[in-house]
Amino acid sequence: MIRTSLTLLAISGLLAACGNRHEAEAPVEGPAVSTAEAPMNSAIRSDESAPANTLTPGASSFTENQARSAIEKAGYADVGPLSQDTQGVWSATGVRNGESATVSVDYKGVVTAR
Repeated sequence: MIRTSLTLLAISGLLAACGNRHEAEAPVEGPAVSTAEAPMNSAIRSDESAPANTLTPGASSFTENQARSAIEKAGYADVGPLSQDTQGVWSATGVRNGESATVSVDYKGVVTAR
């Protein structure tokens, strides 16, 4: 009986220690979207002579919703259906400042209008 009580006490102590902490930071969903000036992946060799808003082809880990969010954060509204090309760049139409444009997001999170 005492052994069972001690076991239950030890288990409840472990569960309390490993429980959900209110001060814990919420998990981040998906990759961090960086600006063109500060890419999050410093291991990538970049061409310093290329303009800052040049799209970089590469395998994208962004989901469609994350790409849409990056476009909307860049100030575009009425973002149409997104499509991803063979080089990993997401593209859609969007409107900013009353002008419609084709907007693209590369794997770094750089948003560029054409």
